[in-house]
Amino acid sequence: MRRSALGGFALVAAVALVALGYWAGHRTILSVGGRGPAAPRAGAKPARRILYWYDPMAPAQHFDHPGRSPMGMQMVPKYATAAAGSPGVRIDPRMVENLGIRTALVERRALPRRVRVPATVSWNLDEAYTVSARADGIVTRLDVRAPYTHVAAGQPLAALLAPAWGGALGEYAALLHARSADARALRAAARARLRVLGLSDRDVRDAVRGSGTGGGMPSTVVVRAPAAGVIVTVDVRAGQRVDAGQTLMTLNGLGTVWLVAAIPQDSIDGIGVGTPVDARVDAFPGRTFHGSVAALLPDVDPATRTQQARIVLANPDRTLAPGLFATVSLHPAAGPAWPLVPTGAVIATGTATRVIVVTAHDHFEPVPVVLGRSAGGYTEVRRGLEGGERIVVSGQFLIDSEASLSGALERL
Repeated sequence: MRRSALGGFALVAAVALVALGYWAGHRTILSVGGRGPAAPRAGAKPARRILYWYDPMAPAQHFDHPGRSPMGMQMVPKYATAAAGSPGVRIDPRMVENLGIRTALVERRALPRRVRVPATVSWNLDEAYTVSARADGIVTRLDVRAPYTHVAAGQPLAALLAPAWGGALGEYAALLHARSADARALRAAARARLRVLGLSDRDVRDAVRGSGTGGGMPSTVVVRAPAAGVIVTVDVRAGQRVDAGQTLMTLNGLGTVWLVAAIPQDSIDGIGVGTPVDARVDAFPGRTFHGSVAALLPDVDPATRTQQARIVLANPDRTLAPGLFATVSLHPAAGPAWPLVPTGAVIATGTATRVIVVTAHDHFEPVPVVLGRSAGGYTEVRRGLEGGERIVVSGQFLIDSEASLSGALERL
């Protein structure tokens, strides 16, 4: 009985040894055949040691295996720190390619400027005229009765009966054909008197022509438009008595108009008299009107912190009318040259601003910068870069996270 038990135990031990030998031999074959873990080759660099895996969007969470994070992001490995003294952080070139990280060269040049602001069309008061009564009298005829009537230069506007003109016109007409020196002197004095009364040479000629050759000089004078434009207001009616200097009508030219633009205070620099302007008006799509800044008004709106610019705009076909809205593009003079970086390459955390600079040997270094103006997708760097550096313009936030993990930011 005892011999039978010992024989059974020996048989089980023999089977176990055979199985163990088979398993060891099979593992050796797999390793040699290449299906198992390969033995390190002679002269090959040792593999970089992975400390943990993390989500670039949440670098504080560490995992001991690859895959996707609880947020659904593909996790990346955190390798052991590189050799001491290496600037920034090092990222494997294959990972740089896989993450789509792009770089660009920092250029040093002047930032092209263009300021786009809304504006409103208004009358150009440099082309405004007041048509007034030049003597006490009565409006006997009104040729223009409604506001916003277009008139040509010299067009009759009204007829004014002024008794004060009758005597002076009669005296001048009586001496018109005089030949003696004394008579010519009296005629010149009569003409000077008419000029003081406000009658132009044309007014005198018309009055003399209308009177014929005899006496009975009429005291009615036609008031004419001083320039081409639009009658903005009509302040009298036919038959109304008026005093000398009283306004009959106001007229404004339309050869040019004013644009009143509100410019933010941070865009005022470089804008002044003569700054070229392009304007577009929604009422005339596809057209561009050109002009320049006539004045920068010395008044800042305390509510909007904007300063008004008065722009003179050419209006050759009289299409622009006061009250229209426009969008103007001002082209200030270019400033000094600064290193320019794409605006999207800047990392702003609220407490600091930096860019990622590419250094030698696949290293990336965060560099703090002080920024200036931005325009056209680029931003000036006033301090931190010199120009000629290569910076990261895509994927810089991933590198910034890696730099935070490795302590590169704390070493700045």
